[in-house]
Amino acid sequence: MYHYDVVVIGGGPAGMMAAGVAASRGKKVLLAEKNDRLGKKLFITGNGRCNITNACDLDIFLNKITHNKKFLMSTFRLFFNKQLIAFFDNLGLETKIENDGRIFPKSDKSIDVIKAFEKNLNTNKVEIKLNSRVTKILTNKNVIEGVEFQDGSKVSCNSAIIATGGLSYPQTGSTGDGYRLAKELGHRITDLKPSLVPLVVKEDYIREIQGLSLKLVGIKVLSEGKTIYEDIGEILFTHYGVSGPLILSASFFVSEEIHNSKKIYIKIDLKPDLTYEQLDKLLLENFNMNKNRYFKNALKSLLPKKLIPIIIKLSNIPENRMINMITREERKNIVTLMKEFTFEIIGTRPITEAIITSGGIDVKEVNPKTMESKIIKGLYFAGEILDVDAFTGGYNLQIAFSTGYSAGYYC
Repeated sequence: MYHYDVVVIGGGPAGMMAAGVAASRGKKVLLAEKNDRLGKKLFITGNGRCNITNACDLDIFLNKITHNKKFLMSTFRLFFNKQLIAFFDNLGLETKIENDGRIFPKSDKSIDVIKAFEKNLNTNKVEIKLNSRVTKILTNKNVIEGVEFQDGSKVSCNSAIIATGGLSYPQTGSTGDGYRLAKELGHRITDLKPSLVPLVVKEDYIREIQGLSLKLVGIKVLSEGKTIYEDIGEILFTHYGVSGPLILSASFFVSEEIHNSKKIYIKIDLKPDLTYEQLDKLLLENFNMNKNRYFKNALKSLLPKKLIPIIIKLSNIPENRMINMITREERKNIVTLMKEFTFEIIGTRPITEAIITSGGIDVKEVNPKTMESKIIKGLYFAGEILDVDAFTGGYNLQIAFSTGYSAGYYC
């Protein structure tokens, strides 16, 4: 049986990092990937631009993590955003900082990130085995001995690193293989739920505004009347509900509440830079300038064209009523509609459409410094398979890179 020091299972961001780091330490490393190429999911992240990390300080970064932030303290001390940028710089990949500290490759091409990793793997003489699905991890008395592939072939190894991702975007290979492998070895898998996922709304008229993107709006998510999330950012209306960066971040909290069968509403503030009084004054000025026109023609300077018919419908004011016939109470109602454009959230899109999977390997069973299993000697975990996740903004990829680095460094 052919022998390796380390077998890394999964050729995504965590797996490529782990394999390269382990090999740079003189280890003989095999990187096994079931797809026909490395980084298949990484290729589509950030709409193909790949938001590799965030430039914020550690304390701010930790506040963006939604599950088990303390678990990541040690790995971030070993390898964080500055070290990651230096890593890519040494490989010839230039980066840039954009809004909210988001860091992208200067080329805006995720393929360049993958090429940098491939360069690192080749330099460190990592053996890459594509189209190779690991179906079993071999152990003896709770110690790693090797791995078995789908074709029945086996290799022996001293360490195995599971970096197979979660359940989101299964077309990229994230089909939950790692959860099964870990469970067979006695590891507990916490509840798997979609995170960073679009939301489904109850109201049918949402289809009338599908495709509409709003750059700077405020949202407030209410569960049983209690605010569970609020922020300002970008949203996108779809045929089933809402998406966009702001909604994806809110979805973590929504997913938790839906899991508990709570009644959830989302209020969108179309004019977050204006108070109710300021918006009412602006609307009154607009009405005074257009007092001899129909109501349907009065909102063009205040709202996107697609949204106007919906606001008119919800106001219960006939679209052909003259503006000078609109009462003060009706005008106040229009202001409220613009400041509290409300939908009932009835669910999330399926986990297969989520950017990441919430839940995974119970971190209580993993050494937070080394990423080694506390159950099986020589077994390590890295990336999305762990029960650790965060908001959008480069945070989840940094988690993958950092945990991959730790696993490769200590295996």
